[in-house]
Amino acid sequence: MSGADLADRVTAMLSADPEAFEARVDDEVDALKAAVKEGTFDNPQGILGLEYEFYGVDTETDALKRVPRPLLEYIGFEKELGLHNAEMQTTPQPFSTYGLRSQAAEVQARLDAALRETRAHGIHLVSDGIWTVPPVGETATSYLADSVEDDGVRIATNMSDAVRYHAMANVEERIEMSLDVPHVALDAKTVMPESLITSIQPHYQVSHAADLPEYLRYAVRIAGPLLALGVNSPFFPPDLYDESPEVVLEECWMENRIPVFESIFNAEGREKVCLPPDVDSVEDAIDDIAADTTVIPMHVEDSGRYDDRFAHFRHKHGSYWRWVRPVFDGATRSAANARIEFRPLPGQPTVHDTISLLAVYAGLLESLPKREHPVAALPWETAEENFYAAARDGIDAELTWYTGAGDETSDPAVVYDDLLAHARDGLSLRGLSDAEVDRYVGPLADRVDEKMTPARWKHDHVSAAVDAGVPFAEAIWGMQAAYIRKQRDTLIEGSFGDWL
Repeated sequence: MSGADLADRVTAMLSADPEAFEARVDDEVDALKAAVKEGTFDNPQGILGLEYEFYGVDTETDALKRVPRPLLEYIGFEKELGLHNAEMQTTPQPFSTYGLRSQAAEVQARLDAALRETRAHGIHLVSDGIWTVPPVGETATSYLADSVEDDGVRIATNMSDAVRYHAMANVEERIEMSLDVPHVALDAKTVMPESLITSIQPHYQVSHAADLPEYLRYAVRIAGPLLALGVNSPFFPPDLYDESPEVVLEECWMENRIPVFESIFNAEGREKVCLPPDVDSVEDAIDDIAADTTVIPMHVEDSGRYDDRFAHFRHKHGSYWRWVRPVFDGATRSAANARIEFRPLPGQPTVHDTISLLAVYAGLLESLPKREHPVAALPWETAEENFYAAARDGIDAELTWYTGAGDETSDPAVVYDDLLAHARDGLSLRGLSDAEVDRYVGPLADRVDEKMTPARWKHDHVSAAVDAGVPFAEAIWGMQAAYIRKQRDTLIEGSFGDWL
């Protein structure tokens, strides 16, 4: 799509009547609630899915590299925000022995085929939390901030041609579109800085939509502990820092994806990126989405899907950027579902680590409600404190937890023992054998035993290099080269434990 065509489409998108859009949303909310009440969004069993993001690097230099759009389509991946991004979405599967096997096998099969093809074009796909080496001949600042104006429309040079991304830079009530995180600052006129980060997003589909509030409550409580085990983004591209290496190493967050996303999309006191509130009913969850600030009102065309009857509500949901997000959709009436999308987790070193987090997340949502686990009573504010403590300090964070016996604790050994024990229980409830449970929970249990996460591995690597006299930028790039080298040997069949 040419720049002029893209600008025209942005202008057309922004011409929608906001009041008419909100009126359509209100009508669709009533229809959605009626469908939920009728049982349309109920399913006979829990179902799992996964969104898995990658970024491209040059196979020779490890520098960030744009992935040609035809190549992306050829390998069956979807475009994400930046031209360097690629996203895989797995086929939803029943939560069972075979469903989890299928999730792992699909990721391995599709990723293996994709890597073979991209390497032939000098591109390697990386599973990570934040990229740190900009494209050859460019800085991170220039790559992220480069944009042009076409007939008054601001277009980001290195952003995918998805119109809604570009429209965000041109709405009257602009979102912040600047990076303001610990020791990093970057002014931008588009949302392109968000393309620094890549994630995995496990989905858990509830059997009965009416039960969604209970599952959502537990998902918010486990957000902190699971994030603490999954952290993988302590460093930015070096040219973005405005502080000394000593201060950065001492004070950097273990999961910088969290402040990146929040600093870009939370503007003027609006908290669009945050943990969701507890709700008493599924209708309340729907109302919270409908009440959220609309970023880009627009008329949505009918595409022949069942959930087109809620198309404007679904469009609004697309900017309901909660870290734990209820979702209502379905291409057909029989496929209509209510699920909980878990969004805090960064990309992981290997597929096995990714599937481990998917399985543990699902296992917890299976066990905790069935066992009526006391952590449901943990105050929402405490769960929020846990979440940001995990983002700052990773596995070293001090978390507050209620155990299955009802005891309050901040002892990490007790917190993670209880957490993983209930993940094991949930997997067993879905029919997995002890050996299978060990396989899925083992990678996270090893992180607890070794007190080692991917973020800590990166931090230790950079710290050791700086202590040895290596300049800070070279230390970060050296760490990134080591990360990519180890991942190339372990991504498909190995695990992070193989790195230690």
